[in-house]
Amino acid sequence: MASNLIRLPKVMEKTGFSEPWIYRLISQGKFPRQTKLGRRAVAWVESEVEEWISERIAERDQNSET
Repeated sequence: MASNLIRLPKVMEKTGFSEPWIYRLISQGKFPRQTKLGRRAVAWVESEVEEWISERIAERDQNSET
């Protein structure tokens, strides 16, 4: 499975979340963890972020049906 890596600005764009909020969710185990690229660079697996977004949408849809 081919996966693209995306940097923080793209993650923020996709989710609408700020940097501190993304890292807070990660620390709570509620958002995909970043992958270290180097000493000062990290990225996220795009498919994991997309899956997380899809799960939130599914939760919303499931809750609206009840």
